[in-house]
Amino acid sequence: MTGRFSWFNATSVALGFAFLYIPILILIIFSFNESKLVTVWGGFSTKWYGELLQNEAYLNAAWVTLRIAFVTATVATALGTIAAMMLVRSGRFRGRTLFTGMVYAPLVMPEVITGLSLLLLFISIGMDRGMLTITLAHITFCMCFASVVISSRLVTFDSSLEEAAEDLGASPLDAFLSVTLPNILPAIAAAWLLTFTLSLDDFVIASFTSGPGATTLPMKIYSSVRLGVTPEVNALSTILIGLVATGVIVASLIGKRAERITEAT
Repeated sequence: MTGRFSWFNATSVALGFAFLYIPILILIIFSFNESKLVTVWGGFSTKWYGELLQNEAYLNAAWVTLRIAFVTATVATALGTIAAMMLVRSGRFRGRTLFTGMVYAPLVMPEVITGLSLLLLFISIGMDRGMLTITLAHITFCMCFASVVISSRLVTFDSSLEEAAEDLGASPLDAFLSVTLPNILPAIAAAWLLTFTLSLDDFVIASFTSGPGATTLPMKIYSSVRLGVTPEVNALSTILIGLVATGVIVASLIGKRAERITEAT
């Protein structure tokens, strides 16, 4: 049954989008404000972006965040690929239900619970909190997202192509590298971009597992806002919004390209 247009539905959707995106749009506009007062428009200017590039505290936090996000995305995508292969290709095996639940649990688990449980784990084993603990926590959180993206591609992949390569003398590893991997590569790239964006944007889990000298960009923004919103915070938030939006859009485009390739084959 097809849905019919109604002014109530259209108005509800419009109000919902306005509530979500108008504040973001205002933040972006006022990041180009000449005035130091964030609520008073004083003319167009990009000087706060220049001031931001000279702020060592923000630059250090950005460098920490980018390093954590890169390592997280790489490791989480690799582990997510292995988990997806197990879920899609291994058939029934003892403990499959438990394994599936453990892989997908972070998708529905509140981030506060995930961060608190990881904090208690690091304390119990005596691990000093810092970049390593944030990275491990982000890998744990992001791996399930990578697994979901890659599993959706593996489900539609024709495994007979890999079997044909093995019949022609290729080893299972060679068949995977030469046949399966090129076909699921767009999904792997989309998973990498998605996990990179999730790590870049995370605040809750990082705040639980961070330590001295390991302040991420979202944490730095939050601590700065508590002392008052400044135009530099608006500029930094605008850059972060741009990075996250770009990552999501590129991942979506790669995913759609993979779907078109699947339909063509």
